[in-house]
Amino acid sequence: MEALVERKTFLKILIATLLFSTEALAQSSSVNLPGMAINFGNGTNLVDTLQVLVLFTVLTMAPAILILCTCFTRIIVVLSFMRQAIGTQSMPPNQVLIGFALFLSIFVMQPTGLDIYNNAITPYVEKKITTTVALTRMEGSLRGFMSKQVRKTDIGLFYDVTGRKAPDTIKDVPTHFLIPAFIISELKTAFQIGFLLYIPFLILDMVVASVLMAMGMMMLPPVVVSMPFKLLLFVLVDGWQLVTGSILRSFN
Repeated sequence: MEALVERKTFLKILIATLLFSTEALAQSSSVNLPGMAINFGNGTNLVDTLQVLVLFTVLTMAPAILILCTCFTRIIVVLSFMRQAIGTQSMPPNQVLIGFALFLSIFVMQPTGLDIYNNAITPYVEKKITTTVALTRMEGSLRGFMSKQVRKTDIGLFYDVTGRKAPDTIKDVPTHFLIPAFIISELKTAFQIGFLLYIPFLILDMVVASVLMAMGMMMLPPVVVSMPFKLLLFVLVDGWQLVTGSILRSFN
């Protein structure tokens, strides 16, 4: 009898525990937890969503546009040639050259930037034009700058490769033809300027090497001796001003 009473008591305690835990679980599940709801197609225009997606895609390509569709390429290549011609491999540092090239690019691209700001960015911020119209106007302003610097032969290269007939005016050239042709033209111009910069320093190296050989100093590297004379020549002729002026005038 005592064992039967103990079993009944144990069962009552177990049932009471289960009922209490079930009630507690129900109360805890009724607590409002923070959540997030995602609705597709409710109050959202798909066209506006795609426009925002295109805008963010253009923003991710901003570094490439800055480097390849502006004057930055020509400026940084010429400055790099200038540093190598002097013989200072790390002076000025890369950060200084890139920063200098960036500010020179802002100076050269100021008319194009103002045109983009007045005709595309400001109307778009004021919601007077759509994203598509703003991007089209930005493209038109950049095309106006690239069209003045690109060579016809570089554009003709892409038409020869594709076998398409070249248009009568540069306005009819597609953008995906104009941009690579512009890059080739910028690199060619930068290398031409770099070649002209190398000539005086190359002559100075040859003179120093000839003098050292005449003096019998065969073991002394000519580069070590010519380095101070290169720096002196560059400072006396105010080289940075001349190089900067040549770069800026090349865009005219």
